Amino acid sequence: MKVTYDAAVDVLRIVLSDQPVDESDEDKPGMIIDYDAQGNVVGMEILDASKRGLQAHGVEYAITGLKSA
Repeated sequence: MKVTYDAAVDVLRIVLSDQPVDESDEDKPGMIIDYDAQGNVVGMEILDASKRGLQAHGVEYAITGLKSA
């Protein structure tokens, strides 16, 4: 997973997979979801991110519930 923020255009992008994007939908205004050819979500873009209360400079994530091999 990769998270990037482009301050010049105020876009936060979350890439979940390296699969090519086959289709993109703007389900809600300013929220674009990218899908691969099988319909799996491979990424998201949040337009005008700073105006939506997102603080892109303070991204955190946590991994929980991993099963041991």
